[in-house]
Amino acid sequence: ILLVFQVRLVMKAHSFIRENVPRVLSSVKDKSSTVPIPRISQYLYFLFAPTLIYRDNYPRNPTIRWGYVATKFAQVLGSLFYAYYIFVRLCIPQFRNSSQETFNLRGLVLCIFNSILPGVLILFLVFFAFLHCWLNAFAEMLRFADRMFYK
Repeated sequence: ILLVFQVRLVMKAHSFIRENVPRVLSSVKDKSSTVPIPRISQYLYFLFAPTLIYRDNYPRNPTIRWGYVATKFAQVLGSLFYAYYIFVRLCIPQFRNSSQETFNLRGLVLCIFNSILPGVLILFLVFFAFLHCWLNAFAEMLRFADRMFYK
């Protein structure tokens, strides 16, 4: 989780630098009196907004729908509990007896094939919980109106 968070911060820093350095350099080259440096509040909003492309201003909704936010966080919790249920009921029993048996290739292949479907279900739940519910909840709390997470 820490590595994913740091990669996200590096990508956001790259986008911030890539968008602002050419503006600053062109104003310095033109010897204009004002240098377009973004405000701290714009940068902080960008750090929490669910986007990787820096802009000075983003489209904003007029209000926050707190019921929508609560629904999305409830869906995240429901997805986590459902993933836990799938893991406990379908994945753990496959590998519980394998530590007591001697190693054989047939048992390993059967364990792997019996874990493919639960693994794919958990993967879909993680994508739904994070990419849909989590990002939409934070976008709503930040009044971020451009919700093109899937593009």
